[in-house]
Amino acid sequence: MASRIESYGIIGNSQTAALISAEGSLDWLCAPRFDSDACFAALIGYDEHGRWTIRPTVPVRRRTHRYRGDTLILETEVACDGGVIRHTDFMPPSDARCDVLRIVEGIEGEVPMEMLVDMRFGYGINAPWIIPAAGGFSFISGPDAALIRGSVKMTPSDHGTRAYFSVKKGDRVALQLNWHPSHLSDPPALDIERELQRTNQMWLDWSSRCTYRGRWRDAVIRSLITLKALTYAPTGAIVAAPTTSLPEEIGGVRNWDYRFCWLRDASLTLNALLLAGYIDEATAFRDWLLRAASGHPSDVQIMYGIDGSRRLTEFELTNLPGYEGSKPVHIGNAASDQFQLDVFGEVLNALYVARKKGMPGRKAALPIAKTMLEYVDKVWQRPDDGIWEVRGGRRHFTHSKIMAWVAVDRFVKFIEEFDHELAGETLSHLRALRERIHEEVCQRGFHPGVQAFTQSYGAEVLDASVLLIPHVGFLPATDPRVQSTVRAVEQTLLRDGLVLRYATEHQVDGLPGSEGAFLACSFWLADNYAFAGRTQEAEELFERLLSLRNPLGLLAEEYDPVLHRQIGNFPQGFSHLALIITAHALSSENRA
Repeated sequence: MASRIESYGIIGNSQTAALISAEGSLDWLCAPRFDSDACFAALIGYDEHGRWTIRPTVPVRRRTHRYRGDTLILETEVACDGGVIRHTDFMPPSDARCDVLRIVEGIEGEVPMEMLVDMRFGYGINAPWIIPAAGGFSFISGPDAALIRGSVKMTPSDHGTRAYFSVKKGDRVALQLNWHPSHLSDPPALDIERELQRTNQMWLDWSSRCTYRGRWRDAVIRSLITLKALTYAPTGAIVAAPTTSLPEEIGGVRNWDYRFCWLRDASLTLNALLLAGYIDEATAFRDWLLRAASGHPSDVQIMYGIDGSRRLTEFELTNLPGYEGSKPVHIGNAASDQFQLDVFGEVLNALYVARKKGMPGRKAALPIAKTMLEYVDKVWQRPDDGIWEVRGGRRHFTHSKIMAWVAVDRFVKFIEEFDHELAGETLSHLRALRERIHEEVCQRGFHPGVQAFTQSYGAEVLDASVLLIPHVGFLPATDPRVQSTVRAVEQTLLRDGLVLRYATEHQVDGLPGSEGAFLACSFWLADNYAFAGRTQEAEELFERLLSLRNPLGLLAEEYDPVLHRQIGNFPQGFSHLALIITAHALSSENRA
């Protein structure tokens, strides 16, 4: 059975990523891309669905899980009867290969070890043909092949290969897994020590570019490294998470595939990267955004594949039992077919921020923005599916209408600041439209009985998405309506001091069960405290959220305040983006 979600670390090569537990088991890897079929899927199944584990065969007294400095090189020190060993796990960056490299080093004494490789292509369905290869074994199934090789003797087993060996002080046992298309010849073995040095230097060079110098620098850098690990380098897309179907409730049905790129995250992504000084990565993401959102606005989706693909057909994998019995296991995401009004505000805000912050211009930006704005002018009064992709029917979601206002506001500012040729009647109309949307949201989105901006027009149900009102400039955090909304959120949506997206008992999303506290929303509440001058409360909540990270500094999508566990897909880009933004909001130089 898989380990607790928060016990995993991520390694990656900017094309895909693997999750390795503190117990030394690689339980998740999709090769060669984030959205490829998994060849190790024990994370959402059992050992038989694919894992690569390296562990002592004697009792373990202590494990220490950490990253090597500001890198994505994972180190796990294990103290056990007889001695101490250290695992070093990493994926060397490459645009042509997909490799996982693992080193077992003897630190003290002598430790007997076991290595088991059970590879199952196609999300645990396809048992490979296993044949001997130089230094190890080759696994072949349909279009996929992989070699496991290293400096220890391996033998075939019922499900894969195994090896038994001892590691003494000073020993370094090197192992490598090399995935490749089965129709191509075996890739040459890598020089693991050289790749370790190269990978280490690459990450140190990248991390050193961070311009944030505030109090929470370590947390910000780790979150930035995590975002880099979630980046598909060939296109600049950033996946929401590298996993699918990790549950929002243990044993529940809210299990979704997050290996795609959401337009919802566009503004946060650009802001986080630009605030930290990562212009190249922000530019690559902005360019992906322009390509993905091109075409007629009516065809714009809320999410896309990492290469900009649109067809993300959702289906269930019935062969997998799900993480701790949480079914169904989903591949693809049917929410890609939803209509979400807020994505237009996200895209236009991102394009405005990019221009405002001096990023290199793109000729396509203005035509795309203009076409989107014309479409928003036609559809902003329609109900939509909302930011949380609820499957309980369309409504006039308050957050969606606010983001329609953002779309108009940012295009107005774009004209005023950068493109005066579009002034005149166009600008006059847009200013009037901006005021009209603002007035409607204030009248219909704010519920006088609840004394808060609620989830949708006329509803009494609260929704944490309205905490973004000060972020986008719709109203200041000091506005009495915003402050009363924050009080209502505190009274209704807080669980053990953390924020729910909405109260699931109202069944607004059409699904049974519940979910945990949504970590990004909890960061948004801290932001509201900071914006309103409630600095101590903001810092206390921020520190509480930092304490929920695992020992590696990683966050999932949600936190279960009853079970005291991280839940949801992991690590979650949205959570780490929000962390970076809050750290900047709390920095003294930004408050000034």
